[in-house]
Amino acid sequence: MTLLKTTRDGHIATLTIDRADTMNPLGAPGDGDEFRAACDAINRDMDVRCVILTGAGRAFSAGGDIKAMQSKTGTFGGSAPAISDGYRDNIHLMLRALYGLRVPVIAAVNGPAIGLGCDVACLADIRIASDKAKFGVTFLKLGIIPGDGGTWILPRVIGQARASELFYTGDVIGAAMAEEWGLVSRVVEHDALLEEARALANKVAAMPPHALRHAKMLLRQGQQVSYDSALEMAANTQALMHTTQDHAEGVAALIEKRAPEFKGE
Repeated sequence: MTLLKTTRDGHIATLTIDRADTMNPLGAPGDGDEFRAACDAINRDMDVRCVILTGAGRAFSAGGDIKAMQSKTGTFGGSAPAISDGYRDNIHLMLRALYGLRVPVIAAVNGPAIGLGCDVACLADIRIASDKAKFGVTFLKLGIIPGDGGTWILPRVIGQARASELFYTGDVIGAAMAEEWGLVSRVVEHDALLEEARALANKVAAMPPHALRHAKMLLRQGQQVSYDSALEMAANTQALMHTTQDHAEGVAALIEKRAPEFKGE
């Protein structure tokens, strides 16, 4: 059963997790390959400047497939080494593909984002939540740990203490608390979620595509390198940007007091 529905609207690609009947579980065999194919296609297409990630139906994603865990099938079946390889070759492949997207990603969280679903949302650059959204990393309640690298992901979004509270208690928080904790940028009415996400995506997509991709790279690297290294990367990247036609267009548009038209040149 396929996982992703991909649509395009101008410079914006929308990826919809599309298993609505079962609250969009993740981790079935082949999910990693499907995510990788979709993300690789986006990375190769310079006409895509922003991605919206959302869920079909009433959930963003309820996380790993509990029934498969109970029956010990698919990714969650076999010996311990086989399960370990299932995470590496499928679930981790999905997460690496999403993390490796070179354009900004907006998660439009339309409902529960639990466990693996929460961590997938947290790999987006920006999160907007419906007022019906809920967030939780409930792995310990199932007697397991975050096999998706969630203990690396979540503290980078909301800090060590709050991430620890969610992991250790298994609590599920609503959209309002998620906004208070910085897990999401804003909360909007449920029926307005995709409209708000598209409006934000259009603002992002209006930026020059090469500079946009490099800005994301620098933001990502800035979390892991020294300030001296960040300055060196910034200087080298900035030198490249100064040679582009988009830079010349941006300067001209500002001087001429008009909106710029960036073409990726």
